[in-house]
Amino acid sequence: MTAIATTVEQVLVVPTLLFHEVGYFQGFSPNADRYLKTLLDPAYTSYRPRDEMEQDPSFKQLIPYCVFRCGGEIFSYRRDKGQGESRLLGKRSVGIGGHISSIDENAEGSSYLEGMRREIEEEVFLESGYRHRCVGLINDDLTEVGKVHLGIVHIFELDAPQVRPREQSIIQTGFATPTELARDRDQFETWSQICLDYLIAAV
Repeated sequence: MTAIATTVEQVLVVPTLLFHEVGYFQGFSPNADRYLKTLLDPAYTSYRPRDEMEQDPSFKQLIPYCVFRCGGEIFSYRRDKGQGESRLLGKRSVGIGGHISSIDENAEGSSYLEGMRREIEEEVFLESGYRHRCVGLINDDLTEVGKVHLGIVHIFELDAPQVRPREQSIIQTGFATPTELARDRDQFETWSQICLDYLIAAV
């Protein structure tokens, strides 16, 4: 009987030691340019099996974390059963995004930006014009999920609050101010808590 080959997802990673060499931090760092110039350099990145990387803190998986903002209000949602990180099931979030995959490497231009665009399109219907900018990075070595991921935070300034879930696992969506969301801080995943602290302080 011939075994059926399964495709193993290959995700973009950098050595954790490289991140430490550029400048270790816990929490949020606004110095995006300083880090990304090195961390997104093809000389240092590689694509490795996701299932292995989820258990290997010697590498950091690079994750675009996209925050949608309109008129000072932030899009949020809750993660229901479905695809995605099972360790975040039931948590609320202000970030949309996910892994950069080897399938994004075939795109013209930046594989990172292509992966970010793909992840947004897979998770939500973004039905508004927008401008976006990278505002910083998130590192959280205090949780099992955080030890193997590094978040790259992008703020999308929307012309209208028009974001609808595409994935069934995205529920209880809406817009509210960071201060309002922070009242339920304990319901949010750690990265979102860190983002909310930044957004409140940046006002």
